[in-house]
Amino acid sequence: MRRAKNLTLSPSIFLDFKVMAFTLSSSFITSHKLSFNLSFSTLIQRNHFVSTHLAFRANAARGQVAIRSALHKSIRSLEKDVASCCVFPKSLFISTPAYGLKKLENLVAVLLLFVQLASPLPLIPSAEAVLYSPDTKVPRTGELALRRAIPANPNMKNIQTSMEDISYLLRIPQRKPYGTMEGNVKKALKIAIDEKDSILASIPAELREKGSTLYSSLIEGQGGLQLLLQSIKDQDPDKVSVALATSLDTIAEIELLQAPGLSFLLPGQYLKYPRLTGRGTVEFTIAKVDGSTFSPEVGGEPRQTAKIQVIVDGYSAPLTAGNFAKLVVDGAYNGAKLTCTNQAVITDNGLDNNSGYSVPLEIMPSGQFEPLYRTTLDVQDGELPVLPLSVYGAVAMAHSEASEEYSAPYQFFFYLYDKRSAGLGGLSFDEGQFSVFGYTTIGRDILSQIKTGDVIQSAKLVDGQDSLILPNES
Repeated sequence: MRRAKNLTLSPSIFLDFKVMAFTLSSSFITSHKLSFNLSFSTLIQRNHFVSTHLAFRANAARGQVAIRSALHKSIRSLEKDVASCCVFPKSLFISTPAYGLKKLENLVAVLLLFVQLASPLPLIPSAEAVLYSPDTKVPRTGELALRRAIPANPNMKNIQTSMEDISYLLRIPQRKPYGTMEGNVKKALKIAIDEKDSILASIPAELREKGSTLYSSLIEGQGGLQLLLQSIKDQDPDKVSVALATSLDTIAEIELLQAPGLSFLLPGQYLKYPRLTGRGTVEFTIAKVDGSTFSPEVGGEPRQTAKIQVIVDGYSAPLTAGNFAKLVVDGAYNGAKLTCTNQAVITDNGLDNNSGYSVPLEIMPSGQFEPLYRTTLDVQDGELPVLPLSVYGAVAMAHSEASEEYSAPYQFFFYLYDKRSAGLGGLSFDEGQFSVFGYTTIGRDILSQIKTGDVIQSAKLVDGQDSLILPNES
């Protein structure tokens, strides 16, 4: 909402009113300062407005752009509309009746529509349009963020994008756009068939047979694209959802085969740190120490321990993930105490065991091929991370006590994202400020049951040991 100021209704009347912003998806909306200055000169002799002047001014962040309408014919037409619709009583000098105010509001709505349709300016950068749109496609689940982070073959990424678009279309209530969904699947199938050789060629030779089997199941197998296409034709949203999830899982498996290591070279000064050159899986066992219990599993009984599984991503945060994986292998988190806040479950600072490396802050911006180091992202300027913090169960390192340009050597936290406490675009106010290196994929429901004083009974690296490179192995 913006305020339009100095609207003169008569020689002695000034009104301050609110103007509704343009549709957020419009290409004409601006994040710059936007104001409308409307002035009306009155002539009491016919009890109506006889001249109208419209000035539209957009104050850009870098200088000011003044726009004055040169459409004189349109303005004259507006003047006639004003003269015909806004007839005020002679008592307007002292007070503005509801009648006049209603007419004025109608006029303002017409003027706003006129400006939006007539303005030739694309007033918002595309990055900010994505950020402020309520339909922004920032990943909202750990699985989605992890899938997008895989540095795979471009053709596979195009297939993935077409499939992910369907997941957004499925959220539309009532009449779902099945025609658009069908088009997306046909597009993905065409790419899969036409680019089969190049896609399979990007898989290492020793993994190609497995990749070929997965690829065949993606096209024709149970839960593949053909079955998804038929489910869409049947207009069964439940079947579409199941088939889509299966297809996306298969796509992720193929992409992981295409990415046996990092897609970029680490700066030489950072080779002294442990690094994870792929994915790892860490399993935590959380224990209650105050006699309370976790909610029972289906058909089970209340329990004093519960398991949480985290996928650690070295593709986007190799140093942070590597340091964390090494700490897990060394048993540094066994017995660690947990503290709960409204937004996070945090481990103790680890000062007693003097473990870990103080790794530089590491964040990979969306659309980039390598992480930034010792630099935060300016979300307000449209910079978004590949691994966003704004996901329930995101796992990130705390800041170093010495400098916010470095992560803490030991202390990490589970982020308890809550949309009700988020900012514009549903993003956390801390987005782009921490090194996120993974997501909770199993046991997310356990996070809300953890209380201050609970402990990590054990932490194990159950997958990904072969991707962990220690400094003395360089």
